[in-house]
Amino acid sequence: MTSARDGSSLSATLEDEASPGNAGIHGHSRLLGIDLARGIALLAMAVYHGAWDASHLGLTSVDVVNDPGWRLFARAIAASFLLLVGFSLVLAHGSRIRWQAFLRRLAVIVAAAAAITIVTFFAFPQSYIFFGILHCIALSSLLALPFLRLPPAVAAAAGIAVVAAPGLVASPLFDLPALAFVGLGTQVPVSNDYVPLFPWFGPVLLGMAAGRLAVDRNLTAWLQTSRTPGLAGRLIAWTGRHSLAFYLVHQPVLFGLMFLAAHALGITRQPSVAAGFVPQCRASCEQTGVAAAACKRYCTCADAAIRQERIDLADASADTRGRVTAIVNRCRTGARQ
Repeated sequence: MTSARDGSSLSATLEDEASPGNAGIHGHSRLLGIDLARGIALLAMAVYHGAWDASHLGLTSVDVVNDPGWRLFARAIAASFLLLVGFSLVLAHGSRIRWQAFLRRLAVIVAAAAAITIVTFFAFPQSYIFFGILHCIALSSLLALPFLRLPPAVAAAAGIAVVAAPGLVASPLFDLPALAFVGLGTQVPVSNDYVPLFPWFGPVLLGMAAGRLAVDRNLTAWLQTSRTPGLAGRLIAWTGRHSLAFYLVHQPVLFGLMFLAAHALGITRQPSVAAGFVPQCRASCEQTGVAAAACKRYCTCADAAIRQERIDLADASADTRGRVTAIVNRCRTGARQ
C-alpha cells in the first residue's frame, strides 16, 4: 500500500491470471467474481490516488499521506490486491503450471515495473520506485509457485510468518542497496512506493491458502454467475479484466485533471521536492513496521539536516544520493536511541 502514491496502490493483481482456462476447475469461462473484486480494488486505488493528488496540489488541506484513516485505506487496498494475486494463482494453475501463460504474464509485469522505475527515477530522483507493487507481484508470483502443490495450512503458516518477520527479524546485511527489496534491514529506504517481500509476500501466500481451500472444498461456484450484471457491474468487471492497463493509465489522467483544476482555481504554487520528503519518508518507514513516532522523529531530523546543508533533492547525482543516505541513516540511528 505502501507509500505515498503507488504503495497504496499499489499494488494489484494487475493481470488476468484468474481467468481460468486451467486446472480443469472452471473450464475456460471467466470468473465474474474475480473480475468484480479486482475492479473494486482498482477503483478504491483510484480514489486514494485522487485524494493524494488533491493533497499534493493544494486542493485540500487534508494530509493524505500521514492521515491515519487514509494510511489504513491504502494498506487495505494493497493487501486486497496481493490476496487476489495468490488466490488467482491457485485458480490459474491448480493442477499444473501453465508455463506459457505464466511467463507471458510475468514478462508484461516485469516490463511495466521497469518502466515505472525509469519514469520515477527522473520524476522523483531521491524517492524513485525501485521495488514497488508491480516488482513485488512479479517476484512473489515466482516464489509462490512451490506452494501450489503444498497443503493450504503450509501456505497460511508461511504467510503469517512473512507478515510477522519484519517486527521479529532484522539484520544490517539487508541494508545493502542490492538487498533492500527483502524488507528485513535495519534501515528503511526512501521511496514513493516501497513494497518489500517482507511483509507483503505474506498476503500472497494467504490468498493462495484461501484459494486452495475454496477449490478443494468446491466453494468457487459463487465466483461464477449466469446472470448478466447491470451497467455498473459490467463497468467494474471490465476494469478488473483490464487491470494492468488501468493501473498504468489512471494516475497520469487523475493527476492531469487535478492539475487543471488547481490551475483553474488559481492554485498554481507547487510544493518543492523537499516539501514532500517528510511524508514520503514517513510512509516508507511505517510501511515496514517501524513505530510511527520513531519514523516521525528520524524523518523530521533528516529533513532539517537536508535543508540546513542546502541539498537539492532534484539533483540525482551519486554524490547527492550519498549525502542524503548518510543523513537519513544518521537520523535513524539517533531515533532508535
